Amino acid sequence: MDIKEKTAQNSSLIKSLFEAGAHFGYSRTRRHPSCVPFLYGAKGGTDIIDLEKTCVQLSSALDAVRECAAKGKTILFVGTKPEAREAVEETATSLGLPYVTYRWIGGSLTNFPEIRKRVERLRTLKTQKERGDLNVYSKKERRDMEDETVRLSRNFGGVSTLDRLPEALFIIDPRHEDIAVTEAKQTGVTVIALANSDCDVKNLAYPISGNDGARSSITLFLKQVKEAYKEGFDTRARLLKEKEAEDAKNAANAVAEVAAAPAIEKEAFFPA
Repeated sequence: MDIKEKTAQNSSLIKSLFEAGAHFGYSRTRRHPSCVPFLYGAKGGTDIIDLEKTCVQLSSALDAVRECAAKGKTILFVGTKPEAREAVEETATSLGLPYVTYRWIGGSLTNFPEIRKRVERLRTLKTQKERGDLNVYSKKERRDMEDETVRLSRNFGGVSTLDRLPEALFIIDPRHEDIAVTEAKQTGVTVIALANSDCDVKNLAYPISGNDGARSSITLFLKQVKEAYKEGFDTRARLLKEKEAEDAKNAANAVAEVAAAPAIEKEAFFPA
């Protein structure tokens, strides 16, 4: 991509971000000092985010997302704010990735084995219900198990496919999800986050300055992440296909060499 195309693309993205209200920060009284470099100014007491700098941050974050997908790494999406839940779940589900949209359970990363036990309990209850094994229990016991299933599904349903620690988190509003950020730091998990002007971005590997409180803004950023992950996934699929073709070619060449070996040896010992 040449400079003109990149400039045109950035201009188009900035226009989309502006239309989505991604430039709106919070009031100056809520401003976090670490966000000052990414602010354009203030209007009517409300911080205005510099969307040109947001584009630079977003580009770096999307590169990290593509790399994760290309290497087969897992990204856990986290967005428990009402404004983010639906978009986060839709994005993660479409990509086949885990998500947390109800509330972050303490220890989800730092005490992962215990979380896995709760997920296994959820799977067991669902399997028993599907097979009709719960019919042997009393009405009260069945009702208690159904309540437990609902509770576990709400808390752990989005991470039921997570068999190991994720390599990265994509978070909507790291201030609201501060426990998740802390646990990620303790476990060495990379944090990519959409952060408004009230967030501490020092502990984020890839902060994206933008409005994390408006559905339109959240949806737009998630769309960008979704497309980047698909690009990385396609790259991984292409590389794997090329590797399989190369392995098949090498195997065929090896078979051909073995088949030709006796004839070569015969000519060496019995010259014409």
